[in-house]
Amino acid sequence: MRFRKDGEETRQRILKVASRLFAEKGYRNTTHEQICRLAKVNTAAINYHFRKKETLYAEAWQMAFSELLKKHPADGGVSPDAKPEERLHGMILSILRRITDPDNKIFEIINKEHANPTGILTETIGKTIMPIRTGIESIVRKILGGKASEQDVQLCRMSIMSQCFRRRRRIGGHDSVIDKMDIEEIAAHITHFSIDGINGVRKRLESGKSR
Repeated sequence: MRFRKDGEETRQRILKVASRLFAEKGYRNTTHEQICRLAKVNTAAINYHFRKKETLYAEAWQMAFSELLKKHPADGGVSPDAKPEERLHGMILSILRRITDPDNKIFEIINKEHANPTGILTETIGKTIMPIRTGIESIVRKILGGKASEQDVQLCRMSIMSQCFRRRRRIGGHDSVIDKMDIEEIAAHITHFSIDGINGVRKRLESGKSR
């Protein structure tokens, strides 16, 4: 029993170090030797737990995402029985909290992946993010009403996510008004702006007007 516990602790230590190095250096510039040195393990431990570097890469990203999601649950603490608008606000607030979390490594890993693609994370990221994406789509679909097409839903979801991820970039320097706003204020704005936009799309669809 003690052996199993030690083995799991070693595995988690390797994953934590690997996720940090992949975020800092990217996949190709991170070596087993670097991971072993910082995790205080030998190469055999990595081979035993992960077999190959590709597996370690995917599991390190997934662990980093799971830890971030545990810290900032996707629903933002809003009950599933709440109104769609309240649930949407909870999800937007949670996304912004994850994006701005200083311990967040997943976006840096993705940025490195975009700059120097390996394709290794494509399936893992898709499976991991899909429940959050479908949750937002479900809420958008309810607000849009029965006349909305799948394209309408996807476009609205894309608009919401674009607003959230815009927060990752510096807007206008240290004196930017947006930089001085807290996450709750930004989340409230994105929520109201998005709901007004979705309701506008709904009115257009129900009136029979084309795009």
